[in-house]
Amino acid sequence: MSISLVGLPGSGKTTVGRQLARRLRIPFVDSDHAIEARIGCSIREFFDREGESRFRDIEEEVLDALSADVNCVLSTGGGAVLRPNNRHHLHSRGKVIYLKSTPEELFRRLRHDVSRPLLQVADPLTRMRELFSVRDPLYRETAHFVLETGRPSVATLVNMIVMQLELSGAIPSADG
Repeated sequence: MSISLVGLPGSGKTTVGRQLARRLRIPFVDSDHAIEARIGCSIREFFDREGESRFRDIEEEVLDALSADVNCVLSTGGGAVLRPNNRHHLHSRGKVIYLKSTPEELFRRLRHDVSRPLLQVADPLTRMRELFSVRDPLYRETAHFVLETGRPSVATLVNMIVMQLELSGAIPSADG
């Protein structure tokens, strides 16, 4: 069972994904790390040098390959859903969980993080609100489950995901 996590930057995809993979005893893959391994530099450097469009081309190729892996937890980049092929591959090849956070919550978490290229602007909160308005419908279209991240602990979020997956029949129930 492939399980992909989508959501805005800072929504917890990597942190929750690692714990979920550990809990399910399957590999964890971070698409951003896979992209960086392929391009040989940080995403931020590549973004600055080659531009967003070229980055999205590479991201699409990497996500196509990674989403074909039938047994992993895949953490995707915040913009992974921008391309229709990515949305289709993620949705059709496994279960997708949208970790939904408000722009204000994400801004609070990320305000000191300089590694996120899309947030290196004069008004990051306004930028986060813009990203949310564009991407929220795409995350919803891609996802099988929407989980409000709010303030639960990582362990609570992992439990909620496992419960959703069990109830949907995507993974066997621990009881049965």
